[in-house]
Amino acid sequence: MIAMKEKQKKILTPGGYKKLKEEYEELTQEKRKEIAEKIREAREQGDLSENAAYKAAKEEQVFVERRIDELETVLRQAKVVERSNDACGKVDLGCKVQVYLEGQNHEFFIVGAEEANPTEGKISYESPLGQALMGKAPGERVEVETPGGRITYIVKGIE
Repeated sequence: MIAMKEKQKKILTPGGYKKLKEEYEELTQEKRKEIAEKIREAREQGDLSENAAYKAAKEEQVFVERRIDELETVLRQAKVVERSNDACGKVDLGCKVQVYLEGQNHEFFIVGAEEANPTEGKISYESPLGQALMGKAPGERVEVETPGGRITYIVKGIE
């Protein structure tokens, strides 16, 4: 289970850390150069006050630099957590969890907040469902309060 002290860090799975590191490298090594070239080309066109290409390139530059700053902070504060061996049989960070809800099976991957993406089935261990699932074993029921009311999941399996 995640200790309270670790919650102050940016908790990531090894795969999540790798993905963010790759994005950072792409932005700093490739995207910056592309944007600098767009800005240079736009400047060569003359009057910058009415140059839409220049304005668009500068806006893209601001967006990319903000994302680079974000990624630097996350990577600097990252604590990469491997799935713990003593958690075998119980939901923990890095686990793939199969649950049953209202006649259907669902699968979730428990990750840190920075890599959560519900459309890909990646839920944060800090989310209401993630918190409810942490430490549970197959066969256990998990109740989660939602805006639409209380939902009960049954843990079917853990990988």
